[in-house]
Amino acid sequence: MSPPPDGASVAQRIAHSFPNLSQSHREVARYVLDHPLKAATLPVAELADLVGVSVATANRFARALGFDGYAQFRAALVLGFEGALAPVEKLRGNLEQPADPASVIDATFAAIARNLEATRAGLDAGACEQAVAAIQAARRVYIVGFGSSSWPAGLLARNLDLTRQDVSLLATIEGPAFAARVLRRLTADDLVIVLATPRYFADTVRLADQARESGATVLALTDGPHSPIAARATITLGVRTDSRYFAASDASLAALAEALSSAVAHGSGGLVAAATQLTESVLPWLDGDYAAWPLRSGSAAWP
Repeated sequence: MSPPPDGASVAQRIAHSFPNLSQSHREVARYVLDHPLKAATLPVAELADLVGVSVATANRFARALGFDGYAQFRAALVLGFEGALAPVEKLRGNLEQPADPASVIDATFAAIARNLEATRAGLDAGACEQAVAAIQAARRVYIVGFGSSSWPAGLLARNLDLTRQDVSLLATIEGPAFAARVLRRLTADDLVIVLATPRYFADTVRLADQARESGATVLALTDGPHSPIAARATITLGVRTDSRYFAASDASLAALAEALSSAVAHGSGGLVAAATQLTESVLPWLDGDYAAWPLRSGSAAWP
């Protein structure tokens, strides 16, 4: 088996090595994945005792992941939490700097504009073409996004549904269990679009693994090649998500979702017919005074 990639996190190393781990090593791996913060604070003897394995087995588990020993493994596990805790420290620093509401709003718009421009400039044309082609060619399209990514995921599902059939959003009140059940039926003809930015949900990563193992194409909309989703994707489109007050800004991910669905709509060939059909179907539900909104040029509008 090839070694794990340089810079891989403990979770990525476990995913890479899991098929070749012994049963006892798999037990340690499951405990670490289920209780990463606790595992990061435990000496080797306590971890071994909690899992029900020997100290030697716990040490061999660390080496099986490519570490020199348990001490290096635990140091890497602790390091993995820096990204999760970074937004807290960043927020603490920002709140210590006085600013009036108008200044905060202005700075936020400026940061979003920088994110959008960096995202636009960083998109690879070939990857964009592959993403659109994959959406158009797929038998079924499944969209996965949890937490803050659920909103851009919903926007993407809504827009893609206008120009193609069999688009399913797998973020429901039942949570990841529903997505896992649906993805059991994946085939190589299907496409799974996974949206994720910091902080990454473990369920999102596991579902991306499940999709890839099924042979389906996986399209990742995430914040760069370092993302755990990118390592599992067939095609990746990256966004810049810098934010002073949150773990990540959602604006560029939502913009990418709209841009991607716009490209799919443009290439569908039936956009006018689809728009006409949609308008006819929703017209009875519109307020009569606003059915023709937005107003035509020359009419009264927002000042």
